[in-house]
Amino acid sequence: MENRIKSKNTDNSDVWTAIQHLQKAIAAGGVDPKLLALVHLRASQINSCSACVYASVAGGKKAGDTDERLHNVAAWREAPFYTDAERAALALAEAATRLQDGAPGVTDAIWEEVNAHFTEEQIGAINLEIALTNFFNRINRTIKEPAGKTWG
Repeated sequence: MENRIKSKNTDNSDVWTAIQHLQKAIAAGGVDPKLLALVHLRASQINSCSACVYASVAGGKKAGDTDERLHNVAAWREAPFYTDAERAALALAEAATRLQDGAPGVTDAIWEEVNAHFTEEQIGAINLEIALTNFFNRINRTIKEPAGKTWG
């Protein structure tokens, strides 16, 4: 896949500052970076964003996660490698990412399970991670950003 944008404008400091503020807010939410990487990975898999799949695997490894867990996140419901809290966050990531016509979205059952494992501050950070991931997935899919880069 070849990137549609040949010369990226990296001089837009306002955009990068805003993104950095969002990333700081996520980090301040008190959520384990390994869990955030799993959430990022699962949403990116759903959206078929190869650049973000690549980056989230690298981020998960950097945070100390294992290949076994990172490679099985697409089958997290069947795989024995995840805690109940991680499963709740992954269910939230899937439901919030799949908001197409006819999808149920985040059900009350999913929300109750997330609330059973996380504080409101942590849920806010997880939701922001999901939203920011979907934001980047859509940009990367639009411009055909290739896999092979990490941004952090």
